[in-house]
Amino acid sequence: MVEQSRHIDVWDNCLRIIEQIIEPQKFNTWFKPIRPVSFVDSTITVEVPSDFFREYLEDVYLDLIKKTLKRVIGADARLVYNIRPVKQGATMAFPASQGMAPVNKTVSINTYQPSGNPGPFVFPGIHRVQINPRLNPVYCFGNLVEGECNKMGVTAGESISDAPGKTPFNPLFLFGGPGLGKTHIAQAIGIAIKEKYPDLVVLYVTGNEFKNQYIDATHVRNKLTDFFAFYMKIDVLIVDDVQELRGDGSQNAMFNIFNHLHENGKQLIFTSDRAPVDMQNFEERLLSRFKWGLSVELSRPDYATRLSMLKARCFREGVSISDNVLEFLSSRIKSNFRELEGALISLIAHATLAHTEVTVEMAAAITDKIVGEERTEVNMDKVQRVVCEYFNITRDSLLSKSRKRQIVQARQIAMYMSRNLISGCSLSTIGAELGGKDHATVLHACNTVSDLMSTSKSFRQYVNDIEKMLVPVNV
Repeated sequence: MVEQSRHIDVWDNCLRIIEQIIEPQKFNTWFKPIRPVSFVDSTITVEVPSDFFREYLEDVYLDLIKKTLKRVIGADARLVYNIRPVKQGATMAFPASQGMAPVNKTVSINTYQPSGNPGPFVFPGIHRVQINPRLNPVYCFGNLVEGECNKMGVTAGESISDAPGKTPFNPLFLFGGPGLGKTHIAQAIGIAIKEKYPDLVVLYVTGNEFKNQYIDATHVRNKLTDFFAFYMKIDVLIVDDVQELRGDGSQNAMFNIFNHLHENGKQLIFTSDRAPVDMQNFEERLLSRFKWGLSVELSRPDYATRLSMLKARCFREGVSISDNVLEFLSSRIKSNFRELEGALISLIAHATLAHTEVTVEMAAAITDKIVGEERTEVNMDKVQRVVCEYFNITRDSLLSKSRKRQIVQARQIAMYMSRNLISGCSLSTIGAELGGKDHATVLHACNTVSDLMSTSKSFRQYVNDIEKMLVPVNV
């Protein structure tokens, strides 16, 4: 509900605070021209003279404005700018920026000099460092569209940000295919924690970066000690794409760091393109720790969530696109948020360069080039149908418990194709769809197909033929 004059009272209260903090001349120049427009659900909309005016406010006074709004409205305060049009035309709406990237406090780390000798009679040095949390303010909860595909992950993330290290969700393990928002949720948790607990040391790192840091540390004398000392100081550790953490050494390092942080009540967050149970070439003791807390699978967004995401991104970009275009994009691109967002940005760029209005025809032309494969999207239903057609068997036979050689091979190939061609499809999901098999059975089937392909020419031909039926090659 819009309160009739509440927006004026709220903004006047903000101005009284700001007026006491900045110089009168700057206040008259940059704050008096701002006109309050509306106040709805903790969001105040103000009108400013130009986009330059908005950018200057964001660059110079954003921190002051955010603190003032939270003081007057509360923790959920949001600010939206309306750009006053120079000529007749629609007013452009822009949300306020999320602010500067979070910063960690300076911490003291015990280190050895490269030439030092970490013996019992040598005292380590004290090195004061400021650890860059490496959090992108764009990846905040405010910019995250919630739907059935990510609801549990968002809810768990918000609980963690209220009490990091003190909830049952430690560690939090987010998994799913590419572009489903794993990084966004993980970073949003880190950003929210920094807002509520500024003194906590938060670090975001990818699995590949962690692995390379470990390898570098092993090649310099005493550097490994510094490596562990560094990670032992982290209060909230976020490791993205942890499946990249291959190699006994780096996994052993993560195991020890995990134990130290977890035992000391620190929060751990991991993301991966597969569930812990599906991760191969990992130490079992490390995998068991990934399962200690909460594992959440992110699935493909449904139509309503895709449409909401597009509308939210248009709002962030300050552009107006007709609903029929956004509805077309939402129905056309179903795979993930990243492809959907990429298509939208490409569409905006084409329309801007061509100085034309965004139309459904333009959207169709652009999405055909970007995600034309969506027309022949591979899913579980298609895999089963094609495999049954190729082997001339019924779907009931494929899903049955029959041990006939032809049926078993067809079932194993269906599992193999599902794992390799369907993005973000876990072994457990594949097993459930193919006769209620467990993940171990699916893993064994995939390994069997790989082995037979390398030893049997005829079997390899079966697999190649079916793959061409599933993913036609355009000549």
